[in-house]
Amino acid sequence: MPLAASAPTVSAVTGKGVGPLLRAWRERRRISQLELALRADSSARHISFVETGRSRPSEEMVLRLAEQLQVPVRERNALLLAAGYAPRYPETPLADPALDALRDGIERLIRGYEPYPALVVDAGYTVVAANRGIAMLLEGVPEELTAPAPNAMRLTLHPEGLAPRIRNLREWRGHLLAQMEREIALHRSDRLRALYEEVAAYPVPEDQPDTEPAGSVPYFALPLHIEHAGRTLSFVSSISTFNTPMDVTVAELAIETFLPADPATAKYLHTLAG
Repeated sequence: MPLAASAPTVSAVTGKGVGPLLRAWRERRRISQLELALRADSSARHISFVETGRSRPSEEMVLRLAEQLQVPVRERNALLLAAGYAPRYPETPLADPALDALRDGIERLIRGYEPYPALVVDAGYTVVAANRGIAMLLEGVPEELTAPAPNAMRLTLHPEGLAPRIRNLREWRGHLLAQMEREIALHRSDRLRALYEEVAAYPVPEDQPDTEPAGSVPYFALPLHIEHAGRTLSFVSSISTFNTPMDVTVAELAIETFLPADPATAKYLHTLAG
């Protein structure tokens, strides 16, 4: 699967000021200078001057353009630095006491979702929290893959991880790789690109059938068919992020929940929990 092109690296463009960075984001969003100017209450002439370095945008203008271009919070700091301003958004370690309420809320949320699986990952797909539903799916996975701070993509696609248990591995693998491609196109992350290249190179068993469980029902989203204790369970996943985050760490957290896709899976999970 072809890897989506990534945005220019900060080091490649910040030496020339904020203009090339803004132009790269505008082109990535496929927005003309005129359209961006209208959205940001500016003029196409001023946008052109900013992009070519003839005009230095104010801090307010940088943030306004970043908002209209849907630039991630981490990259907004890079834009501000390139324009000669201090970063606006802190990056607080998740273990910091300042985020105690956030961590407690996340733990309550994913525990409340039990017996269904739920986990929380950062921008590099490192698992920062998971509930007992996830632990159930990971039963028997080697310890080297489930050690502290495991990686969700590695856990799922590694040939010694969940991959051999996923009955529709080719479909699910394609979904996950496409998701990573979109993230690489959005974030300038060498770590994410390296992870993509690693998991995309994992072998896919040639003899693994793409089968649906007996008595399957029509699905409203791509399901994950995965074996557990001789049964095939079916899930559909949903990913949630925080609304209008003001911290880089919080902005890059994602909560993924797995909803049973059929009555049999829901009944089985409740039986295990009961």
